[in-house]
Amino acid sequence: MAQTTAPAPAAAPAITPISLREIAPWAAFFGVLMLILLYFVGAEQGATAVFAGDTVHEWVHDGRHLLGFPCH
Repeated sequence: MAQTTAPAPAAAPAITPISLREIAPWAAFFGVLMLILLYFVGAEQGATAVFAGDTVHEWVHDGRHLLGFPCH
């Protein structure tokens, strides 16, 4: 009688931790991006406006109300 052997289980891939040095540039990039987005949604109108007119205000108007920023 032929004897069959079960294949050896595959080794699990090694999980290598991600260092802070690798994450820091991405965290800084997304942090600055979120601050810019927060500025446009929350403060881009009136005396602190960077762009003239109401174009930016109209683009972020619904998001402004969704996040609780008063605008008019």
